[in-house]
Amino acid sequence: MKQKFDTISSTCVPLPLENVDTDQIIPARFLKATTREESFFGENLFRDWRYNPDGSVNEDFVLNNPKYSGEILVAGKNFGSGSSREHAAWAIAGYGFRVVISSFFADIHKNNELNNFVLPVVVSEPFLASLFASIEADPKTIVEVDLPNQTVTNKATGESERFEINGYKKYCLMNALDDIDFLLENKDKTIAWEEAGKA
Repeated sequence: MKQKFDTISSTCVPLPLENVDTDQIIPARFLKATTREESFFGENLFRDWRYNPDGSVNEDFVLNNPKYSGEILVAGKNFGSGSSREHAAWAIAGYGFRVVISSFFADIHKNNELNNFVLPVVVSEPFLASLFASIEADPKTIVEVDLPNQTVTNKATGESERFEINGYKKYCLMNALDDIDFLLENKDKTIAWEEAGKA
């Protein structure tokens, strides 16, 4: 979903599991879907964890726990490993997450998140551990993600870290531009450059 990204302050959904792969984020059977609707993929985010084999709700899974909500998913190390399916990023965005915080992301999945207007924030392992502890102690813990200043702050402890992001992707997120939008925005500059090359 194209939304301008500035600063987000939100409660979080904790997923303290390492090596969460894209098949767990969105099972392979949903890749055959003929829709691109984010809501469809969002409804099936972590499908095999959210539901038992008989189709009943798995009350033990965090997305089914009413204590936790928000626009930020806090995940364990090595999030988004496995296949490169973009559907995993569609599912995260479709569920309503705008930020995923982890100590490490698989590169392709990280880029897929950025391309789908979800901000992957890489933090240190001690910061991540402290964040999980704060959320466990108080599910209403607020985390502030400031994209212009590239900082993430745990409001419960006051701890803050700076995160890295590609300058181009930062510009696109802050202006709600995908790659095609960016090219169209710079159409006149491109034409001028081409004309200058012909001179």
